[in-house]
Amino acid sequence: MNSKNLLIYDSVKLFQILDEIKENLNFKINFIAKSELSKIEFEKYNNYLVVTTEFNKDIKNCLVINSLPKKIKQIIELINLGFLRNQFNNQSKIKIGKYILDLNSRKINFGKINIDLTEKECDLILFIQANKKVNLKKIQKNVWNYSSDLETHTVETHIYRIRKKMIDNFNDPSFIKFDKEGYSLN
Repeated sequence: MNSKNLLIYDSVKLFQILDEIKENLNFKINFIAKSELSKIEFEKYNNYLVVTTEFNKDIKNCLVINSLPKKIKQIIELINLGFLRNQFNNQSKIKIGKYILDLNSRKINFGKINIDLTEKECDLILFIQANKKVNLKKIQKNVWNYSSDLETHTVETHIYRIRKKMIDNFNDPSFIKFDKEGYSLN
């Protein structure tokens, strides 16, 4: 089971309140002191949410509850919504080599650079990735629903545009490669 981990950052009272009712919650609870934040290995958590009373730009997957006191029911609702938001965001992000493809925003990024993609460009990248090596006819049939005997340059045009974006923004001329077996991603 994919367990949820709630990390309470620098709010002892909130931690104590939730710790008292932890048997009735559908997530694990841990406390993080300010001095421990840099030591936390967030990668070890599959599904986590950090709750704090003050915004901290260094914390990912963070829910700020700064207007306390609140009813415990409201706090639990906010926490569950935070977990849902994180799950939605995490499911839409697909690692493609060194890049992250965000299907919600239709952007591909590396570091702080994001570039916009069209829906068909996303579909094309995903199809090539899923098939490792794929020929032109298979792409035409599966991504565009074209018959195999149709003569068109739609695929080549889309690949050209993706390559141009990758070169212009990431200086990566080998994102989509082609050889006698077909197209593949680097």
